[in-house]
Amino acid sequence: MSKDTYTHKLLPGSPGSPLLFVFHGTGGDENQLVSLGRELVPSASIVSPRGDVSEQGAARFFRRTGEGVYDMEDLARATAKMAAFIKAHVEAAKPSTVLGLGYSNGANILASVAFAEPGLFDATVLMHPLIPFEPQVKGSLAGRSVLITAGRRDPICPPNLTSRLEAYLRADGAAVTVEWHDGGHEVRPNEIEAARQLFAGLPVEGA
Repeated sequence: MSKDTYTHKLLPGSPGSPLLFVFHGTGGDENQLVSLGRELVPSASIVSPRGDVSEQGAARFFRRTGEGVYDMEDLARATAKMAAFIKAHVEAAKPSTVLGLGYSNGANILASVAFAEPGLFDATVLMHPLIPFEPQVKGSLAGRSVLITAGRRDPICPPNLTSRLEAYLRADGAAVTVEWHDGGHEVRPNEIEAARQLFAGLPVEGA
């Protein structure tokens, strides 16, 4: 396992602090969410990888053949590669907790890794994820906290698929919270506040 399989940004935090992975949306890069990550968990070490797929110049974490139509073979490739990258950083940092936050395409790769490695993250924030398939969780998400944020008029992530993802995660044991707003695919302040509350409410190692 290598910590350098993705171009990434690493912001060191306090010793023994949480390790927060942030995953950008389509067309973003490793800089897109680091300031949000620092705002949400000030003490954390933050790792922000850049997607290794280019869609007409826009960085993504896996290929798609159309809006909401995923190249499932490439998603499997990307999920295995990202899981190994995350594990390498966790092994090196030995953090108190492992957290994940992703937006749009970044939320999708984060969710896919959580399905494949349900014990990897203590808590995840999925901002406007689109999972148009039934996840096959390789184990149980019991004891894992998941926040899904979504827009009721999101043209990219239809509300019914958000509700379906919530049901899948609950069925696999996750403690799921859903934060809605009345807009579209944009991130609004209530989502950020919900993410802050989720991360702040996690138990502290040794407490």
